[in-house]
Amino acid sequence: MAKQPQPISPLKNFFAGGFGGVCLVFVGHPLDTIKVRLQTQPKPQPGQAPLYSGTFDCFRKTLIGEGVRGLYRGMAAPIIGVTPMFAVCFFGFGLGKRLQQRKPDDVLTYPQLFAAGMLSGVFTTVIMAPGERIKCLLQIQAATGETKYSGSLDCAKQLYREAGIRGVYKGTVLTLMRDVPASGMYFMTYEWLKNILTPEGKSVSDLSVPRILFAGGLAGIFNWAVAIPPDVLKSRFQTAPAGKYPNGFRDVLRELIREEGVASLYKGFTAVMIRAFPANAACFLGFEVAMKFLNWVAPGL
Repeated sequence: MAKQPQPISPLKNFFAGGFGGVCLVFVGHPLDTIKVRLQTQPKPQPGQAPLYSGTFDCFRKTLIGEGVRGLYRGMAAPIIGVTPMFAVCFFGFGLGKRLQQRKPDDVLTYPQLFAAGMLSGVFTTVIMAPGERIKCLLQIQAATGETKYSGSLDCAKQLYREAGIRGVYKGTVLTLMRDVPASGMYFMTYEWLKNILTPEGKSVSDLSVPRILFAGGLAGIFNWAVAIPPDVLKSRFQTAPAGKYPNGFRDVLRELIREEGVASLYKGFTAVMIRAFPANAACFLGFEVAMKFLNWVAPGL
């Protein structure tokens, strides 16, 4: 295993992680919109066709009905959240690595890297959960034909007015169930790929852009392979009317399995996987480029 770089400063992590997150949102949000609409579309009545027959049909109908802006519906919430979220995410990963090191130059095993990645998932949920709730509600309202929320801020205000802080944070447990194991897989895969792609005698910090893109993109694929089932449950739960699922995700899971089968837990799979590679490749490239820039302009920061 190639020698791992030491944890970076929280301030550099904040800016570099935030820039990487912005890159991810701009590249990946259109397919995230498609994913949520596929996951939350109502079950068709007997004899009726579903609202969307698949990923490409949903993309086409969204583009025709709402234009390019429709694909970026609800993007304000994740954009507002990405800078602190990815700062906390990358900081949490660095902290997780540091807590497992007996000495500063210890090289961690892959299970230890997985555990450090899981810690980052815990850290980001506080920021991620309300942003995900708002994003999902805004993404599906155009498909329903009802305009209840004028934007992210209006959505947050209405949720708080209707149910208090619990309304804003609805789906937090499911966000944890999705992000903790998926984040472990995400960072472990990225570090593993960086190590095996690093030429003999070279440092991982000297990886070329194509290799960073490949490692980041494949890490995104592995991340979502773990995250899709809880993500489907989360999207359904967060967009359901108040009181529909009194027992939380267990009710959502029972309903999905009973009415649509196990395959329903992988709704939006195609959209997720098409999105995962370029979005996460952009994220990690943005992070690495921003980190190199910060190390150059402020080496002692």
